[in-house]
Amino acid sequence: MKKYLFVAIACLLCGNAFAAEGNAEAAKAKISMCEGCHGIPDYKTTFPKVYRVPKIGNQQAGYIMAALHEYQSGDRSHPTMQAIAKGLSEQDIADVAAYYSGGAK
Repeated sequence: MKKYLFVAIACLLCGNAFAAEGNAEAAKAKISMCEGCHGIPDYKTTFPKVYRVPKIGNQQAGYIMAALHEYQSGDRSHPTMQAIAKGLSEQDIADVAAYYSGGAK
C-alpha cells in the first residue's frame, strides 16, 4: 500500500514533467506490445488470473513511467508486464509514457 501511495504522490508532484523527455511519435514504433491488451476496450486477460486490463490512454506520464519501472524491478508482479518492461530502455519508457499521456487510446 505504501508503494502505491508513493507512486501517487510522485505523479502529483511530477505531473507530465516526464513527457517532455519522451517522444510520442517515436513510441508509435514501440507500442505493438501494449496495444495487444491495452488497446482493446474492456479487454480481460486470463493470465495469471482473470481481470480487466486497465486503459492507459490519457494516464499521466509520470504514473506510466513509475509503473513500468516497478514492473522492471519486480515491485509490481504481473509476469507478462514484467517481461515487457524488462525489455524497455529508459528512452522507450519515456516515449511510451509521452504517447499514452498525450491521449492515445
